[in-house]
Amino acid sequence: MSEEQKKSQSEEAEAAEEPVEQQTEESPVENKPEKPKKRESKKKTAEAGEDGKGKDSGSEEDSKEKHPRQDSKKKKAGLWGVLHMYSSKNNTILHVTDMTGAETVAIQSGGMIVRSDREEGSPYAAMQAAIRVADAIKERGFMGVHIKVRAPGGHNGPRYPGKGAQAAIRAISRSGVKIGRIEDVTPIPHDGCRSSGGKRGRRV
Repeated sequence: MSEEQKKSQSEEAEAAEEPVEQQTEESPVENKPEKPKKRESKKKTAEAGEDGKGKDSGSEEDSKEKHPRQDSKKKKAGLWGVLHMYSSKNNTILHVTDMTGAETVAIQSGGMIVRSDREEGSPYAAMQAAIRVADAIKERGFMGVHIKVRAPGGHNGPRYPGKGAQAAIRAISRSGVKIGRIEDVTPIPHDGCRSSGGKRGRRV
């Protein structure tokens, strides 16, 4: 072989080896840009998490806006009490307690409204007393009452309530306070003392 042929063969071998060397030299350079891709993926995941939180918060706000009645119902839920009403010909007494009867919430009577004694048992005095009681229990957070009506009863007293009982119940219902059950708790004697008046009754 001549020297020219040897040179050409050596040049061809060098030319074949050069791209391999370039690939090996450039391969680390090409691998370097892959790291920012990971960062970009991390950024994307973080942004996706923030978007998810934003969506959750937005969904909560939307649910609050869509269902404002649920919160209002919770706020409106109030207490219930017992209205002990004593009604006779001479007076009407309204006494509101809690459900146990241990704590007084409000108390009013016809005698606290009018001046003259003969008007204490009137329907007007009972109505005004009921309105004041309703306002007082509303301020304390009560939304409804169960009513227990009591007449004088007993051995010598009448077993029916006075004129102010019906007027007071109507006034309470019109004031916006809910009424649960209405009971008659008039005391009735069972074989007690003999009633006054004698065998033939009271002679007028």
